[in-house]
Amino acid sequence: MSHPYLSSVIDLVRQAGEAILPHWRSELDVQNKTDESPVTVADMAAHQVLLDGLLALDSAIPVLSEEDCEVPLSERAGWTRWWLVDPLDGTKEFIAGSEEFTVNVALIEAGKVRFGVVGLPASGRCYYGGEDFGAWRSEVSGATQPLRVRQEPEEAFTVVASRRHSSPAQEQLLSRLGERFGELALANVGSSLKFCLLAEGAADCYPRLAPTSQWDTAAAQGVLEGAGGEVLDVSGAALRYDARESYLNPSFLALPRGVDWRDWLIELANRE
Repeated sequence: MSHPYLSSVIDLVRQAGEAILPHWRSELDVQNKTDESPVTVADMAAHQVLLDGLLALDSAIPVLSEEDCEVPLSERAGWTRWWLVDPLDGTKEFIAGSEEFTVNVALIEAGKVRFGVVGLPASGRCYYGGEDFGAWRSEVSGATQPLRVRQEPEEAFTVVASRRHSSPAQEQLLSRLGERFGELALANVGSSLKFCLLAEGAADCYPRLAPTSQWDTAAAQGVLEGAGGEVLDVSGAALRYDARESYLNPSFLALPRGVDWRDWLIELANRE
């Protein structure tokens, strides 16, 4: 089972990546947005590819992009489905010359991720999936591999963390995870690749008790849910994308569905 728009969106994500690559590891004019986050000509080039392509695919589905998000809540509240887009997730990694930047596109229906596509322009790799469809990793060669979370650590319990963003609460949670599971292996990767590591069974948990925006997480959440994982807020409810004034997500926990330490982790995330 798949979605009729999925293959077209994978193609669009790869096209957006091709629009980014000429600017990678080159002299860049970096601007700062009102929230002080950086934006480059590469962000805007990918944005335009995705905006034009998604509207051509179905003009009835609105597009909410990080680079064009000044849409009043009164308008968004009437949407039943929409595209949630980050044309270049990991702009700081991109500016630094790292390969850890992605193109993210998710289809949202009634506040829930229907499917997501995460593309890695530097390699041409794509991750894609949704809870009802499964999840896959595809290479630029056309080789495709189904993805599945792991239920048990292979050796050390592996936690995915952000290179650039943490918080005292997150550091405390990592310390308590270590008390339960022993010395942790930390996988420090940028952008949406954190979720993708879980989806392909290379890590066990991604706690994020620090700010993220909706376009940072939605596409990769679709991949993880398709691979048998889940993304929860700290109350234990699934992370949702209902229209609200702020685009910031609450703190969340990404983990394999059905693990016996799920409730313990939720309790841990709520401790002062």
